[in-house]
Formats: sequence, structure tokens, C-alpha cells
Amino acid sequence: MTLLEVTDLTVSFATADGVVRAVRGVSFEVEAGRTLGIVGESGSGKTVLTQTLLGLTPGAEVTGRALFDGADLLALSENEMRNVRGARIAVIFQDPLTSLHPLYRVGWQIAEMIRAHDKSVSKKQATERAVDLLRRVGIPRPEQRVHDYPHQFSGGMRQRAMIAMALALSPRLIIADEPTTALDATVQAQIIDLLLRLQQESGTALIMITHDLGVVADIADDVMVMYAGRAAEKASKRDIFYSPHHPYTKGLLESIPSSSAAGGRLRPIPGSPPSLINLPSGCKFHPRCAYVMDRCLAEEPLLRPVSRDGYHASACWLPAQVAAVADAETAGAFGPEGSVAG
Repeated sequence: MTLLEVTDLTVSFATADGVVRAVRGVSFEVEAGRTLGIVGESGSGKTVLTQTLLGLTPGAEVTGRALFDGADLLALSENEMRNVRGARIAVIFQDPLTSLHPLYRVGWQIAEMIRAHDKSVSKKQATERAVDLLRRVGIPRPEQRVHDYPHQFSGGMRQRAMIAMALALSPRLIIADEPTTALDATVQAQIIDLLLRLQQESGTALIMITHDLGVVADIADDVMVMYAGRAAEKASKRDIFYSPHHPYTKGLLESIPSSSAAGGRLRPIPGSPPSLINLPSGCKFHPRCAYVMDRCLAEEPLLRPVSRDGYHASACWLPAQVAAVADAETAGAFGPEGSVAG
């Protein structure tokens, strides 16, 4: 069952240098109980895309539609959106130290969020709920730690506290905006395992925003690759890792550190992402693409099916048959289910 359906979403910001076209006609769906991974380089529009859904991009010019449980999120008033944020759609931000207020105890912040959405809950009940949530996300001695301040938590513990806050009101959808970027590999794996376990227990839908395809390999069901504010490719995780069609997707895969891919050496994508104020003509990836054709310089491709079932779609002028030919060097970097090898 489709929980969130976004159609032709565009987000623009007027600046002194010109109009920043941060998101340009993006459409996608998220089903209940499934995980959508949104990947791409910094500046590709991943965060702006999801923050716009929750009304967190003030001053932006927004068009399109975002149906969540039958209601258009983009048409809600501020008061209506307050009832959605936290209660029905929760967000886990990249840096918990800036998301948690430094002057208030962690438990108080969780309890306050609970009481903001449910006035019938007493302070004592909310605090008890906060303790239970901290215990659920694996924080030791939650009865004591609930009274600590954010600076008394480690980075991984703060992120667990943010996950506890996100789970407090059993939301239908959780948006995780690069929640493991600032953590070391061991803690990152623990956070991913925690998110997977909690999702399986509650059936919550999850949008995982990241630039790390290794995280996507571990947690996602479906993947959308973004470039210059648009979706470059959308497919199941397996198709993205084993039958990538768009040259940008292939470039991201080949740039993953691995002992087996490319003889142990990285293959970086040449050049840099384009300015969202002065975008190149035609396909926005053509200045960096090894397969560029004359058509790429003049016409921007739209997402089109490149598989028989039509689910695998790519915004590229290359023939669809290219998607059926697995790149042996790229595929060799992954295990049987898309997990990063080496």
C-alpha cells in the first residue's frame, strides 16, 4: 500500500545571484513498511526534497503534490503540519548535537515532544515513556541517562536518543537524513541495525537519505539516485547494484572503496556537480559523462522504463538494453544481496 506519493515536486529559492532550482520535477512513492534510499552527491537536492514535504523550507517556491495518507502535505496549513511532524512523520537529522537543545536534559526533550502532541499525558508518564524509549534503542541505564544533557552523550548515543524521539509517537514514516555520516564504522553499523530492527517491529516506512551506497546496500528496498535536483535513476536495490543504467549511478558504484572493484583502486567521477543557478543545457550530467552524445547536449532526458516490468527507470538517452548488461567490475564489489564486499 502506497503511504507517500510525491508527484512532480519542484522547489526553487530566489537569491541575489539568481534562482536556485534545488528540486526539479521529482516523483516517487514510498510503501508502508518499506525503505526508500535517496542517494547522490552533496547539493543534489536530497535534503531539500524531504524537508519541503514537512514545510521546513521557508521562502521557497514550491509546486507539485505530496499525498500522505490521502492528504496533500504541500497544501496543509502550519497548524495542520504541526500535527503531522513528529506524530505521523518523524525526522532523524544528520547532526544530533545541533538538533538536541544543549540546555535541556535529553529525557525532558523527549517527554516534551510527547506532551506537545498529547496533552492528556502527564509529565511523569511522559518521562516514563522516555525511559522506555531510551531502553528500546539500546542506551544503558536509561533511568539515569534520561536526566543527562546532550553533551554527556557520545555521538552514537545522541543519535540513538534522536531515534528514540522519532519513535515516541509511533509515526507512519521516518525520514533519516544522513543519520550515520558523523559516526565511526562500528557505531554506524549499530545504528543501521537498530533502524532495521525497529522498522521490522513497527512496520514503519523509512526514507534514508545518504551519499553512502554502502548504507543503501544494507538497509534499502528501493533506491532513487538524484543528480542536479532531479531523479537520475529509480529501481529496486538489486537493479541499482547489479544492472545500473545511468552513467552517474555507475560512477557512484565504481567510486566505492573495495578490494575487488577496479583492482582495488577508486574510479572517481570527473568534474563537479553543476551550479543549480546556471545549469548546463540538455542532460545536466553530460559535462562529466563518458557516454555523451550529441542528443545529450540539446535535450534533457526524462525518466523512462529500462526494464520489462517498467519499475526500473533511468533519465538517460542510452539504449534500454544497456541496463540488462551487468558491469562485472561494478557487480564484483557486492555480495549476493547487494551488501558491500571487502
